[in-house]
Parts: sequence; structure tokens; C-alpha cells
Amino acid sequence: MKPLNEVTKKQWIKASVYLVLYILFLIWVRSWLGIIVIPFIIDAFTTRIIKWDWWKGLKNKTLYQIMGWIDAIVFALVAVYFVNIYVFQNYAIPSSSLEKSLLVGDHLYVSKVAYGPRKPMTPLTMPLTQNTFPGGGKSYFEKPQWPYERVKGFGKIKLNEIVVFNYPSGDTIVSNPQYSSADYYCMIVYPLGKSRCKEIDLDSLSTLEQRRVYDFYYKVGRQYILQNEQIFGKIMTRPVDRRENYVKRCVGLPGQTLEIRNGIIYLDGVANKEPDAAQSNYNVFLKHSIPENLRKELRLSLEDLPASKNKPGSVTIPLTRKAAETLASNTEIVSYISPIRYAPEESEWLFPQNKNTKWTLDDYGPIWIPAKGATVKLDLENLPFFERIIRVYEGNDLKVERDGTILINGEPAASYTFNMDYYWMMGDNRQNSADSRFWGYVPEDHIVGRPVFIWLSLDKDKNWGQKGKIRWNRLFHSVKSYN
Repeated sequence: MKPLNEVTKKQWIKASVYLVLYILFLIWVRSWLGIIVIPFIIDAFTTRIIKWDWWKGLKNKTLYQIMGWIDAIVFALVAVYFVNIYVFQNYAIPSSSLEKSLLVGDHLYVSKVAYGPRKPMTPLTMPLTQNTFPGGGKSYFEKPQWPYERVKGFGKIKLNEIVVFNYPSGDTIVSNPQYSSADYYCMIVYPLGKSRCKEIDLDSLSTLEQRRVYDFYYKVGRQYILQNEQIFGKIMTRPVDRRENYVKRCVGLPGQTLEIRNGIIYLDGVANKEPDAAQSNYNVFLKHSIPENLRKELRLSLEDLPASKNKPGSVTIPLTRKAAETLASNTEIVSYISPIRYAPEESEWLFPQNKNTKWTLDDYGPIWIPAKGATVKLDLENLPFFERIIRVYEGNDLKVERDGTILINGEPAASYTFNMDYYWMMGDNRQNSADSRFWGYVPEDHIVGRPVFIWLSLDKDKNWGQKGKIRWNRLFHSVKSYN
């Protein structure tokens, strides 16, 4: 311990600077519980009543070095923890859903302050992990869980911005890694349930009867998973901020009505501007394989056109409109090219999974996007659009009685007022994107941040040491609304 009269002016100045910065941080995050840390900050820079660096007195050289490393690692982990929560984090593009705006292998600087960082919801987690350790095993504690609260940021989500968010359907998963990319609801439970039941003509049933059929599909599918744990693993749940991070483009804002007609998005009846990099699937009949130079010109990755598909004959390729025109003009290679449109039976389990809409990826809606404070009338026709919000995202008990009466928290409900804003997210690779058409709205408490720029870009089709592995021309490219 150092007496106060021995503390130098320089130490007091240093302590004051850190103290002011810390107090400004507390004001920003509105967390006055952090005041209890102030005496420790003052002590660390001045009186040192607590022996912060006690290990420096160790005589054993090996132990001294070990403690030095531990001290540095702990400090780095704590720093990374707070930086990742309140300032920024890295996000790597894992799939082609946003190509060609963002490419697989792009590493993004994601700003948390753009929309305001969330305060920790599950605070006890290992830094640099989302929900599991690299070798497996959960990397966070379920408790304590704190309520959603967001610190003031620089702005709000704008239409057509690219956004990073927690995967809404990731609240429930099966533990077998084989199904890690499969949506629990639209790709596992409902299809499994229906496949184990007799075919039912839903068009001949009333809305209430259809609802009971879908409830039965869900019950049968879930029971099958529970009975076949050796195939699927255990059914697990994840809190909001521990769900997988996704990145998509926001194509619908709270309060807007969205509809997709022939692949074009309309908002409140007006066509939304399509990004130049938007892709659709085309049926192409190849006379000859597409040569490497043309594949690069069309910006086709090996995921888009693997060697097994790049052969004479009919093939499905995701292309931008410009790329489709370029390919169609090359009559020596292509004899036929046409955009693909999907039938309702090919898009059965789109959101909402428990309503017989007959919508498709290319013809979807209209669907209204809920806004905070807005009130809707509830009936059996529109309940499937909002029941996940009411029950899961906003934490109410919702039931439908046998006579069709809707109960919220035990009381009959003819309307509902929303507590959060919701968004509609879609990929630019329109027919190869798991997005809001499959799992619905993205709640505001799932929003992570906005990608600002690409700090690293690696071509997954090339090995280390090969020319072009690092896409130097993409480094420090800004991530704009449209690329």
C-alpha cells in the first residue's frame, strides 16, 4: 500500500483520465451499478491497497512467466469481451445468400454502435465464441439472463441496409452437427410430422381445422425427434444473444406491407429498388462447359457451378440479370436460358408454417411487418403471422381453445399491441437464401449491428499459397446499401 502523500501527480492525472472515461461509459450505457468499480480504478493507479501485480514478486522464474502470460491473457479476454459487446465484432460470410453483394469468405467489421449495442443478455460467456467452444461444448451459462435493453446508437436500420442479427428460429435446435444448418421448424419438425401422417386435403377444411392439422404435424414431428435421439441428438434451446449470427439485407421496415410478385419486392404497393448484385436461379442448357475466364467474368464460384455441374446438358445456375444476359449472348456455349419460378408445392414450409397460404419464394404475401406500439385485431386467419411474436419473442402465454377463442395470458383476446419493432430480412441470392420467407420477422432485440467494411476476404475455392487466395481488391471495401 502506498500512502496518499506518496502518490505522484502523474499517477493522479492518469487515474483521473481513466476515471472520466469510465464514468462517460457508465453514462452512455446507463448502468450505475458500475459505480462500485470506481474505488478499484483509483486504487489500481494510486494507492494500490490491492496487490494487483503480486505475481511479480515470485522468485520462481517459470511460475513468474506463467503468471505473466495468464495476466496478459485475462486482460486481453476482458478487453475483447467489452469491445465485442459495445463497439464491434468480426463476422465471416459463411454462405452465398448475399452474393454477389458480399462473397463467401468476406470478413466484416460489424459496428455495434451503428444501431446501439445491446447490453449483455447472457453475460457469462467465453469471449470470441458465439455459443460453443471450438472443440464442442456450450461456451456460456444459461443464468443469469438479463432483460433486453439497447444503448443509444448513431442511428436506426434503414431500408436496404445489410444487417447482422441473431437467427430468430435458432431458439430451438437439435444437437447433431449434421443438422446444424437446418431450421428446426420449416426443415425438420413440420416436414417430419407431415411425412408420418396421411395426406390431408387442407383446402376442404375450415381455418380452425387446418390449425389443428398443423398442430398435429408439429406434435408428431417433435415426438419422432425425441424418439430418435441417436439420429437427431437432443432438442436444445438457446437464448436470444447466443443464437447464431446471420447477415441479410433489410427489405422491409416496421409498419410496411411487403409483397413479392414474380421475384420483385413491393413495399406498400411500390416496387423496391433491386440491388444490381441480386441473383436468381436460371435453367441453362450448356452446349459446352463454361471456361474459367467466362466463369470469372460471370463471378461464379465453385459453389455456384461445381465441376460436376459444368458439363453439357441442363443445369441450374444462380445469376445476376447482367450475368444472365452475358451468358445468353454466348450462343457457342449456351443454347437455352430461362429464369426458374417455383410452384407452391416446392415451397410448402414457408413462413408461417401453420397456414395454408400457397405462397412461393417468388410470389409471397402480402404480409404486414409489425411496429412497436401498433395494435392489430386478432382472429384465426391472421393469428399464424403473429403468434410466434406474441408467444416467443414477447413472452406471453397464448392458447387457442377448441371453439377457436384466442387466449393471451389466460384472457380472451381480440387484439394485440406489439412491444417491439420487427424487420424483414432477405438475401440477394434470392432463390438460394434461408431468410424471412422461411422464418418470418426479425425482432429488434435480435439486431446485432451493421457491417461497415470488409477487412479481409479469402477465396474458399483456392488453397493457401495459390494466387488469388486473398482477394486484395475487396480489402477495406465499404459495405453499402447497394453494391
